Amino acid sequence: MAAVFLAEAPGQPHRLVLNATPDGASGVEEVRYALGASPPPGWVELEALDLSLTLPQLRAIQELLDTAGHALLRVVSRSDDTLVAAAALGVESGWPPPPRNAELGADPGEIPASAVACTTGQELEFLIHRGTLRSGDHLQAPGSVLLLGDVNPGARISAAGDVLVWGRLRGVAHAGCQGDDRARIVALQLRPLQLRIAAAVARGPAEPPPPGLAEEARLMDGTIRIDPAGPQLLRPGGRLSAAERFSG
Repeated sequence: MAAVFLAEAPGQPHRLVLNATPDGASGVEEVRYALGASPPPGWVELEALDLSLTLPQLRAIQELLDTAGHALLRVVSRSDDTLVAAAALGVESGWPPPPRNAELGADPGEIPASAVACTTGQELEFLIHRGTLRSGDHLQAPGSVLLLGDVNPGARISAAGDVLVWGRLRGVAHAGCQGDDRARIVALQLRPLQLRIAAAVARGPAEPPPPGLAEEARLMDGTIRIDPAGPQLLRPGGRLSAAERFSG
């Protein structure tokens, strides 16, 4: 890897860009080298676009930044492993924004093809959304939804099936919004303002989540119960769709 530290104007987060190198050098060592130039302290956005970083690697990078007087603000990557590691650290994460001309040619008001979940007959497939939902956003899915990112306070995510958040869920989540009482809500950090499954409503837990442990909310005897999540991501018969959504 090669690390490039780009110092931005005052008030703007610095950019730390990690790129792969032919010799496969350690990302932690590359970051240590880049910080040797003593850039001014401040918030840092880490760009590891196509690199897969493990939780120990990302934690080591965060510690290097802390030692140098910086703070890791956000991680941007196309690697699911890197996004999961960032979520486990409690750091905001998301996919890079699409090219500005990615949807040129679409009619005004038309929903881009990349934002539509595919269906096969009567079966609704998974919608995959890559990116963080911010305050005021509302992501809706006709089947189940897998969000690779965070749901910030003030944001909402709802689905007729399961709601799966590969990140921090701190907004409002509604699974089974069309009455499916078998729907689940799963997140790496399940601390929402409100949970809804079918017609049942509950507030999110106040205590901190167990470190490194995903949690699952499901309806049991009419009450929403939260337990450690099992290894199975999809319910039997569920399939991941090729449909994807991107957000900046």
